[in-house]
Amino acid sequence: MLGAAAAFAALSALVAGGGLTRLDQWAIDHAMTDVRVTGAKATLADALVPLLHTDFGSPLDVVTGVVTAPASLILSFVLVAGCCVAMQHRGRVRAAYAWAGVWLAGNIVEVLCKSTLTRPALYSRGLHIVAFDSSFPSGHTVRSIVVAGAIATAFPAARRWVAAWTCCCIALLEADAWHTPSDLAGGVLLAALLLAAARRLGRS
Repeated sequence: MLGAAAAFAALSALVAGGGLTRLDQWAIDHAMTDVRVTGAKATLADALVPLLHTDFGSPLDVVTGVVTAPASLILSFVLVAGCCVAMQHRGRVRAAYAWAGVWLAGNIVEVLCKSTLTRPALYSRGLHIVAFDSSFPSGHTVRSIVVAGAIATAFPAARRWVAAWTCCCIALLEADAWHTPSDLAGGVLLAALLLAAARRLGRS
């Protein structure tokens, strides 16, 4: 847990200090399709409501919106809550409370980071991408991994399926220009910390 926490803190400092700006800019220029340059940052409603303001202008937009929908705030809450209920019914009360707690903690940390950490500007075709200024870490990445972990804990037979779904989510978030590589890495590190906490608390 300490290693994941230290890695996340170090990555946050690198992002804020511009240490990963070249990598993120390269991804925008070469690894993303249809980068959207708007004057608006993502809102709480965008995270809450699946497919809200999703641009279905291409097949990739449709696939990304649908595949990542379970990682929205509302659907991830429903899925994790359902898994917690299943754990409780099987007598795994501590595990149920642990997964509920890490889901909440992950969203709190995401909001705190996005409200306090601003990275150097990133550009597409010479235009400032305002939405990427405070997009670290990727909340969809965090929630997809937490949802997968909760499902795998409650229903072990689904582990391979949810692992594959999580990998697809992360790849699509990058390809469809929802998040930069550093955002995704931050989401993975934060989720790793949360998963470690869930396992430890669930066993204690």
